[in-house]
Order: sequence, then C-alpha cells, then structure tokens
Amino acid sequence: MADPPAQETSPEDRQRAELLAILRSPPPSSVAAPRPPPVALPAGAPTSAGARRGRHLLALAGMTSLVVVAGLAGLMIGSVHIPAGTAGAIFLHWISGGVLFEPTWREAYEIIVVQTRVPRVILAAVVGGSLGVCGMVIQAIVRNPLAGPSILGVSSGAATGAVVVMRFGLVTLGAFTLHIAAFLGGLATLTIVFWIARTGGRMTPTRLVLAGVAMSAVLSAFTSLLVLTSPDPQLAARVLFWTLGGFGGAQWKLLPIPVAALALGLAVMLVQARRLNLLMAGDESAVALGLNVEAHRRAMFVLTAALTGITVAVAGVIGFVGLIMPHIVRLMVGADHRHALPAVALLGAAFTIAADLVARSIIAPLELPVGIVTALVGGPFFIWLLRRDARSLAGAP
Repeated sequence: MADPPAQETSPEDRQRAELLAILRSPPPSSVAAPRPPPVALPAGAPTSAGARRGRHLLALAGMTSLVVVAGLAGLMIGSVHIPAGTAGAIFLHWISGGVLFEPTWREAYEIIVVQTRVPRVILAAVVGGSLGVCGMVIQAIVRNPLAGPSILGVSSGAATGAVVVMRFGLVTLGAFTLHIAAFLGGLATLTIVFWIARTGGRMTPTRLVLAGVAMSAVLSAFTSLLVLTSPDPQLAARVLFWTLGGFGGAQWKLLPIPVAALALGLAVMLVQARRLNLLMAGDESAVALGLNVEAHRRAMFVLTAALTGITVAVAGVIGFVGLIMPHIVRLMVGADHRHALPAVALLGAAFTIAADLVARSIIAPLELPVGIVTALVGGPFFIWLLRRDARSLAGAP
C-alpha cells in the first residue's frame, strides 16, 4: 500500500517548530537550564542557521530601505512640493551641522523641511515602530494572532484617559499629564479586558477579542458623553484628533518622550526576547525552563500599555498597525523575537510614514486622519485573519 501524501505544514506550525529548535539551544549563561523533551520538526522547518541569518539580514536591509524611501518622500510631499534631491540635500546639510552641501536652495524650503516635515516623519516613524513592537509582544504573551493594542482596547483606553484630563482641566504637568493619563487609561483597560476574558481560569482567543471590542465600544460611548456634556465648544475638535489620529501637530518639543520610550522599550523587549519565545512556544515549555509566566506577562502588559499610552498622547489612536505588522514580519524573518522585534519596528515605521503620506495627499490640500487610512488597510486584513482562524478551527483545507 502506498504511503499517504505528506500534509503541508501551516505558517504557525513552521514558526512553532522554529521556536522549539531555538529553545533547544543552550541559553547564554554558565548554568545549563533544563531542556524540554525533544519534538520532531515538521517537514519544511528551517534547519540552516546560516540561511536563517542571511534571510534576517536581507529582510532588515530591505525594511531599512523602505524607511529611508518613505522618509524621503515625507520630506518631499506636501502643500509645497520639494524635489527629492533638494529635500535630501537640505536634510543632510542640517543633520551634518552645515558641513555637507552648500545652501543653494530657497530659505523657505529649508524652513519647511527642518521645522515641519522632519519632525512629522520622525514622529510617524516612532509611533509606527512603537505600535508594531507592542502588537508583536501582545500577540506573544497572549498567544493570539488576533490581538493588538487597538483590538484589545488599549488604544481606546489611552485615548479616554487623555480626554478625561482635557475635559476636566487636569493638565497640571503640561504634556506629561496627558502621557500619564493615557498610560493609566491603557493599562486599566488592558487589565479589565483580561479579567473579563479569563473566565474559569481559561482565556480563549474569541473571548479575548470580544472583550476588547466590548471595552472599546463602552469607552467610545463614555468619551462621547464627556464631549457632549463639556462646556468647552472646542473639545469636540480636539477629541476627533485623539480618536482618529494624525501627525499634523508634530513639533520638535514633542519628540523626546516618544523617541526615548521606543528606544528603552525596544531594548527591554530585546533583553526579554528569549522569554517571549518561550511564551510563544507554550506555557508548559516556559514553566519547564523556569520562567515565572504570570509575572513576566504582567511586566510585559505594563510595558506595552506605557508605550501605547505615549503614542496615543502624541498622535491619537492609530489602529491596526500593531495587528498587521507582526504577521508580515513573522512571514519574512520568522518567529524568533531577537530578529522579529527590530524588523517590526522598521516595518511599522515605514508603514505609518506611508499612511501619513496618503492621508495628506489623497484630498490635498486637506488632510485625512491617519487612523482612517490604517483602518481601511487593517480592517480587511483583520477580516481575513478571522476567516483563516475559523477555517483552521473547522479543519478546512
């Protein structure tokens, strides 16, 4: 009798196999950790470390190029079009302190590029990178491909926290008050969502998504109530910015906090990359290797809530970036967070810069909120993920 044909492995199976292969390698310490029982790798799992490393480097180079190209386009495009060569020369002249290139351009061009477009591009890149890494970490700690800052209600909670501060005039520490309120709102929302979803000690992906959607709806209604009962007629316009997101208010003074938060947060996540790999491979493997799963999850919750809150405080709610980018990156560089986290930061940055370009070009000279553009891209992607997940649960080919 002929052998049955081998079944094709899914991307999730290959990623899990890759993580299990990585976890078999000894940890970078002098004390050998207990090793999980051997697991047979499915056909098609990557076996060559050199090939994987080459693929990672190629993907990172490509994503870096995307960021550079998108950033240059961001310096060119706007109500005043500036040629690519001029925009690049102005940027290099400015960043080198006047060493590179003699100024042969109009002074107005330099003011537009340096004072308006460079901060906007940097802010878009930082926000996209932050949301991308937050989405990847959230998907790892809950082992749910449908999770993300916007889907779980973290972005809505952060926006509500900021709106409460504006509604009641609690801005006692200036911009820092909005950052703190947004962080606390996002963290509180994430805590409530997980409390709702974890009924009977179990937390299913469907229950988690439904809890996040329900919390987002409640927070949206509460935010609308705050606006309708406010004596400030300008609050509605400001709340529209928070709920749809945008980079039109980018200024140099807004950049230090989100830039520092992304750098610090990404550094901490990279240090914790092996533990994130353990969580993705399963709680049993993580416990066997000595990881305190609940404590690590709580720490990562706080970190992702802080990063999300800061992005909302400076740019409003920009959805679906943290949902889409991790999936694309895992297909390109694999599931190992040591390589995936830098890659998702770069790809998120390029995507958000591009979304901002579309938002300020499609109906120029008016600007669309960036959140509308990301939702138009992310909504269909989310529907596709839901249908794929449903087919896999039903055992469909």
